[in-house]
Amino acid sequence: MKKNRVASMTLAALAATSAPCVLAAERAIEKELIVRATLDEAWSAWTTREGITSFFAPDAKVEARVGGPFQIYMDPGAAPGSKGADDMRYLALQPKKMISFDWNAPPHLPEARAQRTFVIVRFEKVDETSTRVRLHHTGWGDGGEWDKTYAYFDRSWGFVLGNMKKRFEQGPQDWSAWLKQLEDMRSAAAAKAAASKPTP
Repeated sequence: MKKNRVASMTLAALAATSAPCVLAAERAIEKELIVRATLDEAWSAWTTREGITSFFAPDAKVEARVGGPFQIYMDPGAAPGSKGADDMRYLALQPKKMISFDWNAPPHLPEARAQRTFVIVRFEKVDETSTRVRLHHTGWGDGGEWDKTYAYFDRSWGFVLGNMKKRFEQGPQDWSAWLKQLEDMRSAAAAKAAASKPTP
């Protein structure tokens, strides 16, 4: 009887150790929308400078090829390295199906900005005049500024895709008010710095 109980316990222990390991799903941001754009138009919006500046940012440097720049400048007048997604690049492309690129945190989160995350955007024709766009953002770390960065992009990607939808319903984004606001902020910061300098 004792031998049977020991054998049963041994078998149970072996079964437990050989059971498949269940891992928690990796944290990711998932966004999706359908835009009133042909597949060609939706693809061009993410793979050309003209497309990017029509909804995403005031300026960009993009070359739709593996290793090509995917640099999105939210603040084109800022110092190099602080314009936005400086130095990002396309990682993979399947024409009119998928792009992926590396991504970094905004300048106000420097610890996370020194790292990289990854974004995949997929395109699917719904009909002759509409396209489904799915965005998947992954590669998140833990602790430090990572939670703030995740929360920032969970909001920001919603705005970006909302701007894309608006671009195809109302026309390209006009960035003039945004650029003026940035310039005013820079001027105010420069004036404040000049005023705080000790007079000789």
